[in-house]
Amino acid sequence: MTSRARPSQRLIAERANVSQSAVSMVVSGQADAQRIPKATQERILEVMREVGYVPNVAARLLRGQRNGLLGVHTYERVFPVAEDDYYHEFLIGIEEAAVEKSVDLVLFTSTLRTDGKRAVYSDGMNRLRLADGAIFFGLEKDDAELLHLKNDGYPFVFIGKRTVAGGDVPYVSADYAGGIAATLDVLQDAGHSDICYLASTERALPQHERLAAFSAEVKLRGIGENVVEVAPSELDSAADRIVASASALMVETNEVAEALEAALALRGVVVPRDISVVVLDTPAPRSAAAGWSHIGFPRREMGKAAVSLLLERLDDPDARESIVLPIVAPGTATVGRAARPRLVG
Repeated sequence: MTSRARPSQRLIAERANVSQSAVSMVVSGQADAQRIPKATQERILEVMREVGYVPNVAARLLRGQRNGLLGVHTYERVFPVAEDDYYHEFLIGIEEAAVEKSVDLVLFTSTLRTDGKRAVYSDGMNRLRLADGAIFFGLEKDDAELLHLKNDGYPFVFIGKRTVAGGDVPYVSADYAGGIAATLDVLQDAGHSDICYLASTERALPQHERLAAFSAEVKLRGIGENVVEVAPSELDSAADRIVASASALMVETNEVAEALEAALALRGVVVPRDISVVVLDTPAPRSAAAGWSHIGFPRREMGKAAVSLLLERLDDPDARESIVLPIVAPGTATVGRAARPRLVG
């Protein structure tokens, strides 16, 4: 992909009938300090929007050279302060790779609007332009902005597969299909054929990918497709039916695992003596389900890979658009031998 030529400040000055220094003051955020009238500022901003001008402060200062800054941005408030936060390992990986590659990171927080939502573009301008490129993560996304960034040729990478109108955006993801297959291998090796996939009603793209992989894999293996979709808050009322339907459970999210652990404890159901359980994520260290078997989700590695992929695409806009990392097969701590036939009713 080739970036479009950026309109110059001289062109904007001519169209707005102002001096080029006035345009520079607006771009640099110094217009109020220099007492440029609000009406003049609005006229300059309107012309900038009309011609599609996207300021790049660092590029201007360094005369087209890279500044060695990579942005980190999220559309939601997810930057972690606790080590057991879901996103903590992603950021650790990003930081480690940045140190290895001798680049600096910029955490963008000024994208938060007064309505509580985050937006990359403000008055038609890309606020991430200070950085050479940016890494996005979190469950939320803005398809229109991501498509705008892609069409502008601004380099960015999403942690987690993301699709917008016109196709995928560059991303780093995990091999969910491989993780599902590895989990089924572990359960089948222990003699389980009555396997229930316990899905959450609160689902994002990664959860949809996991369930799609499960459906495809059990069909290939000739196993009956047993899927129960339940909200964590309603799991207790469905627990008896779930336990009776299977000898092993594949639990989609940590929230469902927490609710399941409480429901089983109330019923005196012991894992793995009475039922085997594998979590399709990495439980938080201090959670009730922390000791359950789970897949090895490569969060830190994904953070590092995102930096590598972004730097690749800075060197070559036509470089690969994705990296998919393997998921480690679950252990057998809570996988017991299948010892009872499936119960019906």
